Amino acid sequence: MKKRSMFTAACLALAVASSAVAQAVTTAPTTQKTAAQIQAEKQAESYTKAAQAGNVEAMYNLGLCYAKGDGVVEDVVQAAQWYTRAAEKGHPQAQCALAASYLFGLGVKRDPPKAVEWYTKAADKGFAEAQFNLGGCYALGAAGVKKDPAKAFAWFQKAAQQGHAGAQHNLGVCYEEGAGVAKDPAKAVEWIRKAAEQGYARSQYNLGLRYEHAQGVNKDIAQAVAWYKKAAEQGFAAAQYAYGVCFADGVGVKQDIKQAVAWFEKAAEQDHPLAQYNLGVCYETGEGVDKKDAVRAFRWYRKAALQDVTEAQYAVGVAYEDGHGARQDHERAIHWYKKAAAAGHEDAAEGLKRLQGE
Repeated sequence: MKKRSMFTAACLALAVASSAVAQAVTTAPTTQKTAAQIQAEKQAESYTKAAQAGNVEAMYNLGLCYAKGDGVVEDVVQAAQWYTRAAEKGHPQAQCALAASYLFGLGVKRDPPKAVEWYTKAADKGFAEAQFNLGGCYALGAAGVKKDPAKAFAWFQKAAQQGHAGAQHNLGVCYEEGAGVAKDPAKAVEWIRKAAEQGYARSQYNLGLRYEHAQGVNKDIAQAVAWYKKAAEQGFAAAQYAYGVCFADGVGVKQDIKQAVAWFEKAAEQDHPLAQYNLGVCYETGEGVDKKDAVRAFRWYRKAALQDVTEAQYAVGVAYEDGHGARQDHERAIHWYKKAAAAGHEDAAEGLKRLQGE
């Protein structure tokens, strides 16, 4: 299996933005309020009074209330206005939230340079989430900044040293790929493990790959399966697929095709292409499912084929040629055989010759 190591997507804060100051809390209409709703409304009212009196922490918290619709009617404009008031008074969390508002254009006009400006203010104050997000901007060359691996590494390092799991993972990637720092496989594993032990799913999956393929660690299939399982249970699609493969092949666990299908389905529903292809195989052969189902097999093959899985493209071509799971259509069969053949699939090339009469 090819190792995948990608920077985690940065700038994922939940902030939203606005242009008008809230003067009073508007509660969501409801006939029967739960105790939690009543408590949330009281808390929002308390934040409003404190914020209007100049309490900076309350300004930020009131922004969160409006962003989430927690005790008030959700209002992205009001949220960002309160973030702005708190941010201008130096509140780092509010600065980070406001940065995300500008980055995504939530409640304010999208303005990536202004987002970077506010991320930088918060990062300079030592706020780990802002440091992580700023590192992501420099790592990816996003939000209008020039790609700068050294700056990305520096910001990831600052956040990682504060225990930020995403930054720890990305710092590990930096050491693994030599991005902004000299390559150091041992440090790569060290930082990715720190993130994995905090429950960071991408790092857990990454560790699973390392243990399965002896990349920077001694090969240990039991450890690989354990880390895949942890990430899979958190909904990480690549890990769900990998865990499914373990059950399909009986690697590190007792072979159980039904379990494999269950995990392939979870990953396939998240558009994991190889999981989609494997599901197609299961429905075509009847392995791990109640019965063969050519129509379902075709549907999963087609989803995988649209994501350029060569074997799936060939399988779709076969379905169209034979009319098995799909209406017979030789023109469409030729279309998919061409795609697979272009990727070097020999049987697809033979299918083309057969249908084109060569």
